[in-house]
Amino acid sequence: MAKKKPKLGYDQRGGVLAVSRAMRESFTYESMPPAAKVLMDLLQLQWRNDRHVAYGVREAAKKIGCKPDTASKAFNILRERGFIVCADEALFNSKGGSKTREWRLTWMPFEWKNPTHDWEKWQPQK
Repeated sequence: MAKKKPKLGYDQRGGVLAVSRAMRESFTYESMPPAAKVLMDLLQLQWRNDRHVAYGVREAAKKIGCKPDTASKAFNILRERGFIVCADEALFNSKGGSKTREWRLTWMPFEWKNPTHDWEKWQPQK
């Protein structure tokens, strides 16, 4: 009789964030400030294959534990380096309600298509 495989305990509490080792060891990633690296994990926590990630500066600043200006710079760094692409702009409307920006994470699949890995094309400015 075949032996039963032991259950792995790492995914019993609500899932796992799997991240490409090649991406994490790339200069594009390693040269970023810590706030941008934390923001990447926060964005991935919200990721779903069938919709964009709605995440704003104020929410990021609160979760990271930094000023909104620092969180805004982290978003800009991720955008410049190709880790995220703005899919839909923010909308502020005091009567109808506001809407935060929506992002596509280029290192993750979207709508059952492979990741675009735009971050691989980034080159530091000389």
